[in-house]
Amino acid sequence: MKTLTAAAMREADRRCIEALGIPGAVLMNNAGAAVFREIQRGPVGIVCGKGNNGGDGYVVARLALLAGYEPRVVLIAEPANITGDAATFLHSYQRLGGKVIAASNETAAVSAMAELADCAILVDALLGTGVKGEVQGPIRAAIEAWPEIYTIAVDLPSGLNADTGECCGCCVKADVTVTFQFAKQGFLNPAAKEYLGHLVVADIGIPEVCADGEAWSRLMANKGEQE
Repeated sequence: MKTLTAAAMREADRRCIEALGIPGAVLMNNAGAAVFREIQRGPVGIVCGKGNNGGDGYVVARLALLAGYEPRVVLIAEPANITGDAATFLHSYQRLGGKVIAASNETAAVSAMAELADCAILVDALLGTGVKGEVQGPIRAAIEAWPEIYTIAVDLPSGLNADTGECCGCCVKADVTVTFQFAKQGFLNPAAKEYLGHLVVADIGIPEVCADGEAWSRLMANKGEQE
């Protein structure tokens, strides 16, 4: 199983988007669709952060809404802080009639998580590979209040260090983790297994060459010669 560090994954994303011209929104939609394939029933609670991980969650929410799975989106952030491709998919979900509960402080986060207690499935779209140090604030409150419900993690369980596989103070325990294109280096740590659950490595359209430094250099050299 090929694994990448968080930095190498970011570089693979960058090469795919900036050099090859595959839009980030396409990758995000593919990622959310891969997570949605693991869902067969509702209601579905989707707990989102403010970054691209949350954007993947909004794709899941849109697809769940269209499938009649009663999505309930909890945003652990201020809606005004959602930008870029994540905002595109948040607004698409809302324009279809989807609702969002915003919880930007610890008390609101705990209350919002309690409202998801009767869901059939929860989707963890809070934190991605960039998490460093101890998880704090309303995100920590949400993780610590996570109901004991079948949970699907988007890319990696929130609170897991992608490089070391260690818990960053608190971490969602997933039943299934849908990671994108390549497994993360930290997944090899035996300590990560209790958080990952069953691991699915989903193809979201990033070519293998984007994660191979030597092959990428050759591709760029050939491209330069052709131009």
